[in-house]
Amino acid sequence: MLVLPKKLTHDEASACTHMLKQGLAGQTGSVTVVDASALDQFDSSALAVLLECRRDASAAGRSFAVKGLPARLRELASLYGVAGLLPAAP
Repeated sequence: MLVLPKKLTHDEASACTHMLKQGLAGQTGSVTVVDASALDQFDSSALAVLLECRRDASAAGRSFAVKGLPARLRELASLYGVAGLLPAAP
């Protein structure tokens, strides 16, 4: 499972994307799950990071899900029309 940091704003987005790409490269299996439950300070950059991770997982032939997406970030995803691209992990 890939884990997001406590803070993910524009300033951290590039480093976080890089970290997730490295984590994806080391994964096996058919599902990529990102744990977002630690997030408590974020902006729309967090959505961009998650969507990039989803694209990378898809390119690797894996499905994608997010565990513990904060309600405020889920609302932001709905506002931007991308909530359906960030399914909740079982």
